[in-house]
Amino acid sequence: MPRICLVLETEEESGSPNLVALLKDAAAVIGAPDACFCMDSGAFDYNQLWITSSLRGICIIDMTVEHGKAGYHSGEVGGIVPETFRIIRTLLNRLDNAETGEPMAELNMPVPQWKQAEAEFMANLAGDEMCTKYAIVEGGKYVYHDDLVKMYLNNQWSANLSVTGADGLPPINMAGNVVRSSTGVRLSMRLPPTMDPAVAEAAIRAKLTTDIPYGAKVTLKGGHAGAGWCMKELQPWLDGAIKQAGNDFYGKPAGSYGMGGSIPFLSELEKMYPATQIVALGVLGPGSNAHGPNEMIDLGYTQKLTCALAHILPAAAAQQ
Repeated sequence: MPRICLVLETEEESGSPNLVALLKDAAAVIGAPDACFCMDSGAFDYNQLWITSSLRGICIIDMTVEHGKAGYHSGEVGGIVPETFRIIRTLLNRLDNAETGEPMAELNMPVPQWKQAEAEFMANLAGDEMCTKYAIVEGGKYVYHDDLVKMYLNNQWSANLSVTGADGLPPINMAGNVVRSSTGVRLSMRLPPTMDPAVAEAAIRAKLTTDIPYGAKVTLKGGHAGAGWCMKELQPWLDGAIKQAGNDFYGKPAGSYGMGGSIPFLSELEKMYPATQIVALGVLGPGSNAHGPNEMIDLGYTQKLTCALAHILPAAAAQQ
């Protein structure tokens, strides 16, 4: 076996704030790796070995909108004092199109030809499974349900806004006839893999703090911004070893596809180890429900992935 340095990172659920610092402290021990394998990514399905070709970046901002000095009876001030939830709706419409989800123009990045070709390949391979593996209500429709290529790029390359939390909204069974003084939301914007997160954050902040409706007070906090990542072309020996391992343990060559999620430290690894081949593998496949209730892994796929990695690593020794 070649020399292997194993880094066990155990704070991913908290955003990995100390990982880069750890790698810098261990720089003398780690050295300059020939290849780096990240095991925190996913698999499109459980039928073959998958490597990740790209990941989106992310920008998280907490926004609070205040207007009334206190909460007032809605019958008394409705039509006089603007509702802060409505102001938030207006501001969010600046970040994306409420009808289509299309992001603000400042967050668009050109789609490279290889990504377009990947989208067409994956649409043909997956068909409707690209979306139907995610259960929705009866009669519901998916975004771009009639164009799988566009759906793939919308998930893998385009920016996408989610509101992942809120403050100031009481539970329905406790809600009264009150125009509340403030409303807060956590905004999570996924970014194209090649987007500079600092540029994206500045553009988003400008949209939320310029020409505020009714002169309301807007406070922005948080500001976590992480870069996306694109895999560079692998050297033939490593590409061949991965494909062979896919054949050996899954019965077909390994495939590659983009993921809509974020692993921001991969871009940091690119900066720290510019000559290193970085490969992202993982077990977040259909039904894994990452970060949600009943998070799970497919044990059969995980076992095969473990075996595949054990057979890929010796290929590095042959290059010494």
